[in-house]
Amino acid sequence: MDPILLIKAAIMGIVEGLTEFLPVSSTGHLILTGSLLGMTDAKSKVFDIAIQSGAILAVLIVYWARLREALGGIATSAKQRRFVANVVIGFIPAGLVGLTVYKAIKAHLFNAPVVAGAFIVGALIILWVEKWAKPTARVQTVDDMTALDALKVGLVQCLGMIPGTSRSGATIIGGMLLGLSRKAATDFSFFLAIPTLISAGAYSLWKERNALSVADVPMFAVGFIVSFLAAWACVRWLLRYVATHTFVPFAWYRIAFGIIVLATWLTGTVIWAD
Repeated sequence: MDPILLIKAAIMGIVEGLTEFLPVSSTGHLILTGSLLGMTDAKSKVFDIAIQSGAILAVLIVYWARLREALGGIATSAKQRRFVANVVIGFIPAGLVGLTVYKAIKAHLFNAPVVAGAFIVGALIILWVEKWAKPTARVQTVDDMTALDALKVGLVQCLGMIPGTSRSGATIIGGMLLGLSRKAATDFSFFLAIPTLISAGAYSLWKERNALSVADVPMFAVGFIVSFLAAWACVRWLLRYVATHTFVPFAWYRIAFGIIVLATWLTGTVIWAD
């Protein structure tokens, strides 16, 4: 295996791990980084989705005690059954949209104007929520959520399929607008990521299985491990961050990145197309 390719895989893993759970869109960052590194073929696109599994492993470890409690208490605790049911209910909208229209989304929306526009519009929404809307939190923890709360957040998560929007950004900010506390919205965003990203990665690997070979294992392994480490650090940091900070800095970052997207497109540095 080419050591340069392994280095590129590690860089992509870092980008995936750091951006998957922040409200900044991992898709936009992976497209830009992949293009700059020359990783733009069909196999690289499968790689981008597959290394999300490393990020999900980080969430499983950080929340292992809570997940073990939920799964172990399904038979005996109404509280744990409600929690598991809410995660399933929240996942269903994204699952249905992914199976029915995601191919069309990739065909028509993976371009620079859409990505840049989504970055900037998302930034403006974050600024509005944090500076002016300041929604009242009626749901303090994920255990206080109803099935309707979970469904609403699940519907909002579908907006994250628009490149540049950010799945985590849509669920966290959307959850806050729907009445979830900052921590409850962040926690539920992480829990929703588990079935959403695992199913997306498994589907992509199965669909493109004929394009992969044993020789690709080192590249995928490096991307997976580095993505896991970066995501683990990022998730732990974000959980501490949301306790005392707003998402305003991410809004300004999104605006700057949106401008970068347009600049790379206009200069032909990056081809923003699927």
